[in-house]
Amino acid sequence: MNYYKLQNLNSGSANMSCDKQEDDCNEALSRLTVQTIKPRRPRSKGETRGQKSSGLTHECGVFGCIAAGDWPSQVDVAQVICLGLVALQHRGQESAGIVTSKGVCAKSFHVHKGMGMISNIFNDENIRRLRGNLGIGHTRYSTSAASEEVNCQPFVVHTAHGALAVAHNGELVNTESLRKMVLSRGVGLSTHSDSELITQALCLNPPEGEISGPDWPARIKHLMQLAPLSYSLVIMHRDRIYGVRDPYGNRPLCLGKIVPIGNLANESDDDDEADGWVISSESCGFLSIGARYVREVFPGEIVELTREGIKTIDIVERPDKKPQAFCIFEYVYFARSDSIFEGQMVYSVRMECGKVLAIESPVEGDIVSSVPESGTAAAHGYARQSMIPFAEVLCKNRYVGRTFIQPSTRLRQLGVAKKFGALSENVKGKRLILIDDSIVRGNTIGPIIKLLRDAGVKEVHIRIASPPLKYPCYMGINIPTREELVANKLDNLKLAKAVGADSLTYLSVKGLVQAVRHGMDNRDCNYIGHCTACLTGEYPDELAGDLDW
Repeated sequence: MNYYKLQNLNSGSANMSCDKQEDDCNEALSRLTVQTIKPRRPRSKGETRGQKSSGLTHECGVFGCIAAGDWPSQVDVAQVICLGLVALQHRGQESAGIVTSKGVCAKSFHVHKGMGMISNIFNDENIRRLRGNLGIGHTRYSTSAASEEVNCQPFVVHTAHGALAVAHNGELVNTESLRKMVLSRGVGLSTHSDSELITQALCLNPPEGEISGPDWPARIKHLMQLAPLSYSLVIMHRDRIYGVRDPYGNRPLCLGKIVPIGNLANESDDDDEADGWVISSESCGFLSIGARYVREVFPGEIVELTREGIKTIDIVERPDKKPQAFCIFEYVYFARSDSIFEGQMVYSVRMECGKVLAIESPVEGDIVSSVPESGTAAAHGYARQSMIPFAEVLCKNRYVGRTFIQPSTRLRQLGVAKKFGALSENVKGKRLILIDDSIVRGNTIGPIIKLLRDAGVKEVHIRIASPPLKYPCYMGINIPTREELVANKLDNLKLAKAVGADSLTYLSVKGLVQAVRHGMDNRDCNYIGHCTACLTGEYPDELAGDLDW
């Protein structure tokens, strides 16, 4: 743990004055407001932006907390953030960091970051050293830069107006053009991370200028106009935290209220009862830290968290009233099942996916089961709809990481063998309908079927509770190239034969959208929209449609 004072922690331009950075960059960044967003050049297999690396892209998780009322607070902000990050560990397992502030000095923050799991990075001693009244945290899996300590977030820079900390979930779609324009003006960047670029851009004056000190909301709004996709941000400056969600709402972000012990069941909206406020990529960790879910941050919204509460500063609209583009794969795979998106629990959506799948792809069988754990809710839905009993057939080793987000194909394939065991008494001689949430590369399902065959199963019918993945995502999801996606190589019959299944079918795109919107009160509203680019190749309208990968 280190206590940093006036130095630039993350920027390669540490020796430049903040005024010089602003002069050099303002013109470059302002030119981007009229620049058409173009697709990035095709990446070679395994290559990440700006460098060659074996790392694949994935998600991240952001979290922030601020104590309410008088400071110093009795709320252990650092511990709350740490526990919040533990609840978001499924979104990233490469690195994590926490930055805190006492809220009385703009010149220094407490910072602790490191590689690995959260439990290996933070302990009682460095949590004590992180004591403050507000703070932000981040858990990371590489999106646009390699898995190295220099890319750990939150990023911290020191401006002429004090320290600024930023944590980012997502991936900017126009980073290359943004980076080239900045570098062409002589401004150095120390990493390949688009998150650092966001941090540096926030240090710049907005086009309309500033009269009396920094106008952080105006700077944030300027950034949002420069970069429409894709991000959820938590930004800390001195005594406040800003939460930002891109205008298309592509990445999730929600708000919660820390309430006195024993008051969690009381749904009063009285801000005086709050011990503090939290902001997070997902709501799944709120109950464990004594917080109550309040609402989502709206697409394009800038919220400000202070000791007095939460308020909306501004909302940046999408052009031409285009529909939002919330990532539909959050429902399918990424989010924890107890999180709430768009007014509904992820578990309920996954169960509905299973019901629709049973209607679209019925098959005779003796039992329905799942590839745990994200396929379990859909399996229960399939079982209920088909009236075929559910039974567990796979025993999961919970101490092995998720195979989808490990950084190389070799590790993913090796992980499958260690990850599951078969409950032979439940499968022997049975016709099994096995539900999985998705198939990406096809590395996992084949060894699982072989495991079940060895355990004596009679038939294995695979049902996938999402459509086939066919297109890459360049907004922060682990789908780097079309060549790696098995759905682009094999149709259902050939894939079933290749993995050793008796049959294999997917949920349709229409069925997935139907399931996602089933529990939404405003499901018929034209304003609602979900990004299905990885399934259909139809990217948000702001982007060029003829992407070549």
